[in-house]
Amino acid sequence: MTTQDHVDIRKATPADIDVLVSFNASMAMETEGRSLDRDTLTEGTKAVFDSPQKGYYLVAEADGEVVGSLLCMEEWSDWRSATFWWVQSVYVRPDWRRRGIYRRLHDWVHEAARAADRVCGVRLYVDKDNHIAQATYTSLGMSKTNYDLYEIDFAPP
Repeated sequence: MTTQDHVDIRKATPADIDVLVSFNASMAMETEGRSLDRDTLTEGTKAVFDSPQKGYYLVAEADGEVVGSLLCMEEWSDWRSATFWWVQSVYVRPDWRRRGIYRRLHDWVHEAARAADRVCGVRLYVDKDNHIAQATYTSLGMSKTNYDLYEIDFAPP
């Protein structure tokens, strides 16, 4: 039996908040060496459920346990008069990595985006040193754009 035989993808519910907070805290530590304030992270995660215009979480569930997740958000493009869907906060539990979990989440988002009205594409950003993730995204048909990301971060280090 393959992993895909018993992995379900579904929209997250408020009952998933604790695992989403845990995943996001783990991702921040793994990717940026950053320890996030748990109360702030919980508040930010709950806000997605309280305000659906902020986006939605997807979770991958195997054998009754959430093993992966992502956040999908929208960005309006005036140039295209359509919406880009942004994928962020991608996390797969270490014991479930390299087993097709992200691919299942990715496929769900891309199928939903193609079926939705006025969606012109799906985007995500990835750390420049995360070569494994970059290879995964490339293998799924995504390509690097000609844009670099700039920001002013008002959060404390």
